[in-house]
Amino acid sequence: MRIRSPFLVALLTLAACTAQPSEPRVQLPMFFYGNFDNDIGAINQSGWALSSPVNTRDDPAEALRAVISVEYLASELNTSPRWFRMSPLIKLQMVQARDEVRQALGIAPNAAPQAVINALLAVLQDGWYGNMDHARQVLASPTFTRPPDETLRLLANLPPLPTARAATGSAEYAELTPRR
Repeated sequence: MRIRSPFLVALLTLAACTAQPSEPRVQLPMFFYGNFDNDIGAINQSGWALSSPVNTRDDPAEALRAVISVEYLASELNTSPRWFRMSPLIKLQMVQARDEVRQALGIAPNAAPQAVINALLAVLQDGWYGNMDHARQVLASPTFTRPPDETLRLLANLPPLPTARAATGSAEYAELTPRR
């Protein structure tokens, strides 16, 4: 089939460029970020935590919240009608940020986002209550590709994540910019 109409070619090209990645909806516990709704809390948390490695150094709980935030936002920004005005480039950046974080921490690239979030929430809760044996069991699941102790070491000292830093900063800026 040959398309002869320049208008139709332009329309199809535009549709292909603006198509969003297919993402499943994900959920976090209510009030996970305190008084903020989860979307704004995730944007603020990840923007702050990933803006400098110092913000999460020797604090695996903050690193876990940042990783959970990126995992959540990669899906939420692309599926929630609330964010339809957000730039498709920022949404794509967040998906790339999730890929970067997953690679750095040894999270399986094909893992379901909700399964990753649930596992990381369990590790966060286990760490809070001092149940590191159970946290290690969670990190030994097929969702993770590195040995549990290595993942815990990485969470205590996140490696540089330039794509995640840029994506979360862009989302934070876009959220703070007044809409017309």
